[in-house]
Amino acid sequence: MTANDRTIINPDPRETIDKSPMSLLQIFIIAITVGLNAMDGIDVLSISLAAPDIAREWGLNDTIVGFILSMELIGMGIGSIALGWVADATGRRKTMLVCLLMMALGMFMVTQSANVIELSIYRIITGLGIGGLLASITAITAEFSNLKNRALCISIMAIGYPLGGIVGSKIAGWLLQTYGDWRLIFYFGAFLTLVFVPLFYFVVPETVHWLIRKQPEGALDKVNKTLKSIGHDIVTMLPEITPEVRKKSYSDLFASSLIRITIIISIAYLLQISTYYFILKWVPKVVVKMGFASADGAQMMMFANIGGALGGMLLGLLTLRVSVKRLTVATLIFSAVFITILGTTTDLKYFALFAVLSGFFGNAGIVGMYALFPAAFPTHVRASGTGFVLGIGRGGAYLSPVIVGYMFDHGLSLPAVTMLISIGALVGAGVLMFLKLEK
Repeated sequence: MTANDRTIINPDPRETIDKSPMSLLQIFIIAITVGLNAMDGIDVLSISLAAPDIAREWGLNDTIVGFILSMELIGMGIGSIALGWVADATGRRKTMLVCLLMMALGMFMVTQSANVIELSIYRIITGLGIGGLLASITAITAEFSNLKNRALCISIMAIGYPLGGIVGSKIAGWLLQTYGDWRLIFYFGAFLTLVFVPLFYFVVPETVHWLIRKQPEGALDKVNKTLKSIGHDIVTMLPEITPEVRKKSYSDLFASSLIRITIIISIAYLLQISTYYFILKWVPKVVVKMGFASADGAQMMMFANIGGALGGMLLGLLTLRVSVKRLTVATLIFSAVFITILGTTTDLKYFALFAVLSGFFGNAGIVGMYALFPAAFPTHVRASGTGFVLGIGRGGAYLSPVIVGYMFDHGLSLPAVTMLISIGALVGAGVLMFLKLEK
């Protein structure tokens, strides 16, 4: 049998997945990743929506509220970097299941908190789970998508975040208005997170890309089981992976071939998410400071997330025709413009309009960054590379709510705060223009 014959009989399963139309199971797995990302949206926004009532109940100033709003970001930074590496080393599937359990535990324990310190610890635990989930979920989405639709699928996955924010804002507003207890928001989030554990466990297998690169015991059977489930022929042997390739690790992110990409994407993501987190963390509190009710703050957050979902969806569709990098640079610039305008608005109707536009371009920028991750990082560092960028971004962005709280406590007006915080998105757009990816 010739080498060509073996190639015909045993095509590389990764290429088969990359070049073939997506099956119903692959589409369903992408839908699950949307739901999982929505858990991130619900959880992160839960503390933002609960913050006004927590501050009122415990007598907290804006600086302390800013620290509380940032706690899960510390956990997310650590979790993204550490658990992203774990996902590349031990598997995406195992890592994500552990992360979901950590998120559910952290959210439930928040309801049992008696003071700021306890609440902060449980928010960090929740953040660890979210960070690891986000690092792994991007890799899973990329590796279950075909090449043609990969950027679109990642964009669709990423809009789960604002969709979760829409649902979470609506339900949180109703819970606050009906029962007046901020703890119910976290009970809801913990329950919903637990629902996804059995769904993910029974439906989503380990990715073929990871199994082929690592080739653990039973890899061939697992690869064939997945290939059959998504409608492809089985193979009789796996592609040969050299020991040198198997040993490639996290350190490759800082090798000469990747370090420039790693630095550029990390800085751009950090700057954009620091700007966008003003919307995610402070909008409900700002609305209350303007003299409106907590339920109105939840509604404004819902409008911002409706805009975010629409922005992410449109960007995903445009990636089929336009360069992801160009789209992302443009959305970062518009994000800065509309967040600045938002800060000058005092009428709640106009505030809602600019909240939608700020969310539209702000989240579109984040979605664009997510779509760049798999294009920038090869399989062996896809989760850890994504995790590193998310860790730098989310971990560094914890300063954003703290700085905003400090600025408010020291007399800066809302227009001044939004103008200063928007600078990050503008600089991020400039940095991203230096990014060069292989065709």
